[in-house]
Amino acid sequence: MGEHATVHATMRIALLGVAAGVQFGLSLRQLAGHEYRPTWVAVAAFATLALVTATAAVWVVRGKPLPRTVVALGTVVSLTAASAATAVVPEGGHFGAPDWAVGLVGWHLVLLLLDRVPVLLAALGTHLVVSAGQFALAGAPGRAEVGAAGIVALGTVSMQLAVVVITRMLVRRTGQAMAVAAERDRLTTRVLYAEQWEREQRTVFAGQLGATLPLLADLADGVLDPRDAGTRRRCALAATQLRRLFAENDEVPDPLVHEVTACVDVAERRGVEVSLAVSGAAVAVPAEIRRDLTGPVVAALSAARVRAKVSVLRTDEDVRVAVVADAGAEVVAASTARVEVECGTYGDYLRTEARWRRNS
Repeated sequence: MGEHATVHATMRIALLGVAAGVQFGLSLRQLAGHEYRPTWVAVAAFATLALVTATAAVWVVRGKPLPRTVVALGTVVSLTAASAATAVVPEGGHFGAPDWAVGLVGWHLVLLLLDRVPVLLAALGTHLVVSAGQFALAGAPGRAEVGAAGIVALGTVSMQLAVVVITRMLVRRTGQAMAVAAERDRLTTRVLYAEQWEREQRTVFAGQLGATLPLLADLADGVLDPRDAGTRRRCALAATQLRRLFAENDEVPDPLVHEVTACVDVAERRGVEVSLAVSGAAVAVPAEIRRDLTGPVVAALSAARVRAKVSVLRTDEDVRVAVVADAGAEVVAASTARVEVECGTYGDYLRTEARWRRNS
């Protein structure tokens, strides 16, 4: 339920109490204290307005919006009952104590049409015009009578319109409060996400640097010979892993291809001739899945000697990243929970393929 419906449901409960209180607390006493001709018309009008209140209560007490049929029939019936009650008011009683319906029916209209302000204004205007017409036809009212009638009409309608104004103000304030709360929740979510992302990045960087630092320490201490082919492969692997890790944090339209391109760039800087083929439209691939897809690429390109071919294929069913390279050493690439990895050697060439099934 939106803020409009919530406010209207709450206000209708209060209006239900007002309408019932005015009818049975004030109007009933006025009905019983005056003579109407014929009396049954006034009693029937009173009972009809009570029935409208009871019918509306079926939905109001449950916080449900009033059906259009109930609103339409209730409005017509209320206006008709009020007009009938005013028609049998004793002489000189219009807009006075005997004319109990003139003030009561407005609360019924507000109850029914609270969320339909233009229709409510039209209904209240119709009620006042009809009541004024009946007042004029009852005799030639003097200036004092007209002034008194105007004060009664203005006072009654002003209170009822004040309820409408208060309701609209509450709707606006409630909407503003909910917008502020929603924005606060969005900011809180963003902060929590940023903190989680930062923790994950620290973990990833710590793991990557933890694997790289021993290599750097061995090189610095002379434990490893930079001219050795194995050492160069380890250095190439570490460089490619770090470059892919840095590329993961870039804001780009196609993160997967961007990270693969970063790995290709490191290999080309080593003098490896690499061709990259991309097919299929870009799809959203989670960061952890991209790490698993590019892991075999990093390993294969790090072992490549002269040339390599990298292909990225995206379809509706899966995403594949494959590498064919003239690797000078065996490369180990294992499958993960969500990414299948195939690795095989064909003569002097190594082929790896990582596959992510999008619906898995």
